[in-house]
Formats: sequence, structure tokens, C-alpha cells
Amino acid sequence: MNNDDLLATTEIETAPNPTASIIWMHGLGADSSDFVPLVPELDLAGCGAIRFVFPDAPVMPVTMNGGYRMRSWYDIIGLGLDRKEDENGLRASQAAIERLIAREQARGVRSERIVIAGFSQGCAMALQIGLRHSQRLAGLLCLSGYLPLRDLVPAERNAINQDIPIFMGHGQFDNVVDPERAEKSRDILQTLGYKVQWRSYPMAHSVCAEEVADISKWLQGVLG
Repeated sequence: MNNDDLLATTEIETAPNPTASIIWMHGLGADSSDFVPLVPELDLAGCGAIRFVFPDAPVMPVTMNGGYRMRSWYDIIGLGLDRKEDENGLRASQAAIERLIAREQARGVRSERIVIAGFSQGCAMALQIGLRHSQRLAGLLCLSGYLPLRDLVPAERNAINQDIPIFMGHGQFDNVVDPERAEKSRDILQTLGYKVQWRSYPMAHSVCAEEVADISKWLQGVLG
């Protein structure tokens, strides 16, 4: 694999020779450093050595923000349950993260020990990738986001990850990604037979201490 084809990443290893990886995608306009401070708070000592991989999204113009260029996994054209979506952008970023998954495997981490995680736009990407991935994954950690290209999921999903553990957390007062949109995403996934652990929190578009504790417990369950 040519490293020139890979996204830039920030990486943290909790101990030498990791046997598990968590690929964690940031939200719109953030970067790979956004969730680095969370790593020591997760208390995953019982899970063995873990490599956290925080990739940087490409810089692109974002329609919703007047064409301003920022880090974004795909273009945001509008808001709402039925807004138009940037399918080409979603699929391009999906391919880029798939290359990072392949690199983790080349480094000796089995696919079933790889968690795909994300916040907001990164949450959408985690679902876009994880439901379609051709090898078994450890789990999908989906924070403050939604299911993209939802009408295409039934035809495109891969049966190998049909029973993959999915954690979805969302703020009750989120004014960026409407809680109704997240709940609709949860309902679609459950209708398709996925096992979704859903949690809502008294917060806005962010992460709170209660959610961090729930994430820690969930990760211990899928990687411990």
C-alpha cells in the first residue's frame, strides 16, 4: 500500500504491539486532534494494547457554510430529515477510511478487533463504512450523528456485519444534528435487524461525562 494514498492521522498506542484498533473520525471543521484528550478518560486497560487512529478529513468547500473551505468528510448541502446528500463525497471518504482499515490489518490487527467510531459527520461516516464493510468488524461507535444514504442501506449492506454491536449516543438538546434525525436513524437500523444500544443525554452537540462512561463500558464489552 502506498502511504501517499492514506489520510494524515494522529495516533496513540495505549501499550506496545496493539492487538486492537479504533479508527475515530472527527466532525465538520474539526481535525484529528479533537478526540485525543478523551483517550486517557476511557479506562480500557483490560482490553489489551489499543491503537487509536484519528484521521484528518480532506479540506473542501462546504455548501451550507457559504462554500468556506474546511475539513469535511463530505459536502453538507442542507439540513433536515430529507435533505440532499453528497453521495460522491461520502463514498470517496468511505474508500479513504477503508484504506486505513486495510493498513491496520497489514500492521497485524484482525478486522474483528477494529472499531469504527465517529462524532457528527464522523458518525455518519462510521455507519456508511461499517454497514457495508466486507469483513467482520468489532463494533460501530456512533456519536451525535445520523445514518447517511439511508434508502441505499438495505441493498448495499453486508451480511457479515449484520449483528455488529452499534452504540449510538445523542444530546437531547442538540441544535446541530436534530435528535429526531438520530432517532429516525436508530429506528431504521433496528427495523433492518441491527442491535443498537441507544443512549440520550442532557447535552447539546457535544460529549459529556456520562456518555464517556457509557462509551468506556461499551468498548470494554466489544474489545475486552
